[in-house]
Amino acid sequence: MLQSAVPMLASLNEEASVKFYTEKLGFTFHSSWDGYLIFSRDGVFIHMWPTKDPEHPKVTGCYIHVTEVDKLYAELKEKGIVHPNGDLTDMPWGMRQFSILDNDGNIIHFGEDED
Repeated sequence: MLQSAVPMLASLNEEASVKFYTEKLGFTFHSSWDGYLIFSRDGVFIHMWPTKDPEHPKVTGCYIHVTEVDKLYAELKEKGIVHPNGDLTDMPWGMRQFSILDNDGNIIHFGEDED
């Protein structure tokens, strides 16, 4: 029955979020309704809601399952946005993953099943 889920992350600045997600992460920007933003890349959607509270992004994030995690890691590492403690790692739960922080401080984990 369930088909997909869409993460909803906090955005402190609409213009800065659009720039980061399109230029750094390679997402397509679709629309904004009063600061509520919609992006997609390779069929994965991320929504962002506007906030003025800088604490909100510090406690929001998401996990995105990917293929070719090594290739994506190289792409984003080159752009300097990999989390300081988020290098590509084989995790004990069977995922090969890395993490980034977006321009607001939301954490995004990208992982590929090692099987």
